[in-house]
Amino acid sequence: MALPPLDLPDNPRLTANLVHFARALRAAGLKAGPGKVIEAARAVAAAGFTEKVDFYWTLHAVFVSRPEERRVFAQVFRLFWRDPRYMEHMMALMLPSVRGAQEERAARPGEKRAAEALLDGLEQNLPEIAGEEGGTEIEVDATLTMSSEERLRSLDFEQMSNAEMAEARRMLSRLELPVKPLASRRTRPARLGRMPDWRSTMRDAARRGGELRDFATKARRTRWPNLVVLCDISGSMSAYSRIVLHFLHAVANRKGQGWAKVHGFTFGTRLTNITRHLATRDVDAALAAAGAEAQDWEGGTRIGDCLHAFNRDWSRRVLGQGAVVLLITDGLDRDNPERLAREIERLQLSSRRLIWLNPLLRWEGFAPKAAGIRAMLPHVDAFRAGHNIASLEALAEAISRPDDAGEKARLMALL
Repeated sequence: MALPPLDLPDNPRLTANLVHFARALRAAGLKAGPGKVIEAARAVAAAGFTEKVDFYWTLHAVFVSRPEERRVFAQVFRLFWRDPRYMEHMMALMLPSVRGAQEERAARPGEKRAAEALLDGLEQNLPEIAGEEGGTEIEVDATLTMSSEERLRSLDFEQMSNAEMAEARRMLSRLELPVKPLASRRTRPARLGRMPDWRSTMRDAARRGGELRDFATKARRTRWPNLVVLCDISGSMSAYSRIVLHFLHAVANRKGQGWAKVHGFTFGTRLTNITRHLATRDVDAALAAAGAEAQDWEGGTRIGDCLHAFNRDWSRRVLGQGAVVLLITDGLDRDNPERLAREIERLQLSSRRLIWLNPLLRWEGFAPKAAGIRAMLPHVDAFRAGHNIASLEALAEAISRPDDAGEKARLMALL
């Protein structure tokens, strides 16, 4: 049976550009094979491209299949189709800049990955720098520069390229989050225990006809707490929530760290329990399943409603054993601040420790000005940054030290 002819645009240059555009998307991490190129050509032929907005959404409908791909697609599209000087712009992103010669600007989310994708395979030749009186060599002393791993530890997750993000995931998969056991009210027999065990002592004496020979002692049992993670997956948090969930999966599947159980919840406009997906050994399959269940990725934020749902439906189930709660959110919420304060206070009272990780702390001049942050800050035990690997490594210190409050005391003075 013969296949039907392809209804492709008559413009061969457009088809060739679609092929190159698909290669760039594939290099940036999107699934854009030959089938997608054919589908895109057919879609453009059917919809036309007289308007840029229509052309954008036509290709978006073909190449974007997951919420996390939208940002990278938008950056690749802008650089490839819209900006006539996109190559100069990309070279400026990829080449090092001289401090003082031009204003440094951090790449927008997805911009660095888009630039790498479009420059894939091109040789980046650095221009020669000449002085006013002939060529002058500029020597750079690199003896004090950080190693690649040290630099990666302090690099913002939102500014990482594809290769840097992959290396960051590998580093986080080795990162440990140990916890100390908690003393239980239950006891156990112990030869060198500090508590007298009168029942065992009297029972032994009764078996011996009332003769008291040994004095039994007991000690408190120990138990491991639960770790409960509430992760914001709204639009402003998507770059951070995905890497944090990758870290959470590593913690949930590593033995010997002491946690009784690791519970994971995502929230944006609604609360989703992803605990069972974290038990999947393969991290990609686990996060794909979690993303499929949480339908509010990169949407809005309703922290108050989601915390209310957690306190109502899950608090007694997962916080009953002295659980440590990690709240990962930027706190930018438009709900009623009074209700938000009431729900976060209830969460704090139900948990052993409530630690808030906020990526906005990466800014040097951060101040608690947003209404949501002002409502939540007084009711957390620790307030720490959560924007890079180093901040996640510091979690071990915050969990092991009950008196560690991070930046809370400093910011409370600004309220």
